[in-house]
Amino acid sequence: MTPTTPPPVLLRTAAELHGRERHGRRAVVMTMGALHEGHATLIRTARDLAGPSGEVVVTVFVNPLQFGAGEDLDRYPRTLDADLEIAGQAGADAVFAPSVDEVYPGGEPQVRVTAGPMGERLEGASRPGHFDGMLTVVAKLLHLTRPDLALYGQKDAQQLALIRRMVRDLNFGVEIVGVPTVREDDGLALSSRNRYLSPRERRTALALSRALFAGLDRHAAQEALRARAREVPAPHARAEALSALGESRAAADAHAVSHAAPGTPDAVRAAARLVLDDAARLDPPLELDYLALVDPADFTEVGDDHTGEAVLAVAARVGATRLIDNVPLTFGAAS
Repeated sequence: MTPTTPPPVLLRTAAELHGRERHGRRAVVMTMGALHEGHATLIRTARDLAGPSGEVVVTVFVNPLQFGAGEDLDRYPRTLDADLEIAGQAGADAVFAPSVDEVYPGGEPQVRVTAGPMGERLEGASRPGHFDGMLTVVAKLLHLTRPDLALYGQKDAQQLALIRRMVRDLNFGVEIVGVPTVREDDGLALSSRNRYLSPRERRTALALSRALFAGLDRHAAQEALRARAREVPAPHARAEALSALGESRAAADAHAVSHAAPGTPDAVRAAARLVLDDAARLDPPLELDYLALVDPADFTEVGDDHTGEAVLAVAARVGATRLIDNVPLTFGAAS
């Protein structure tokens, strides 16, 4: 913490937080602690959005409702002193670190928020009840912190989508801001769980981001190909133009390209899966949970005629550590 940066105030109760005098907008960043550069990016973004007259509050709470049987609640790192320093350096005014009793007085809540069908897909299928617990604590923390805006990372894309849906469906008066995924130099998405990986496990784990980037590259090549093909008006001329460009694979399928709707999601999935299949043969191996290309509105798989936003998402286990990652992409309409 620099000498000119005052440390954030540590608050343990909602009464302490509510007693603070408010000026400007309050921006909240919710975390389970073990802060890293990804969290710091969220806090810095919150600082920019709140402005010099606003307030940035970081919550640190390891929510027991989000952990299923056999998951790592007890193993999850608690590093409050380090979290305070990181939060202060990034621009937080206060850290709200309540106890379980403060958040859930009287024990686990009998009334909870249900995530619905979207919460049963992908992460929800792998971790039953996880999103119900997540939405319940987010709803409680939104009420306890009373922010004007709350920021969440795109790395947890399904979580972000569900929070946005809850806020819209239940009329929460808060703006939800998504912040792009922060990655380490080798491409691995920043996560508090990365610290569990041994050096060998980390090398295997890099396949997650490599697979996503392979799918992203395939998508970009397809979109560029279609853009060039559309510059040639007649379908038969498109095949000749593609062949002249030396794109043998595309030229062989030029008839399909000339009539293509916006994209070929199956090719994106296939490019990513090749990387993951190779990683399954490493030592230690990558154990794939899911690879999915989904509509961010409801997290259902997109078809080959999909137009618009999509999310390529992956989850896998390396050793005892389960990791997730995703990239957003857009399938543009043919003209």
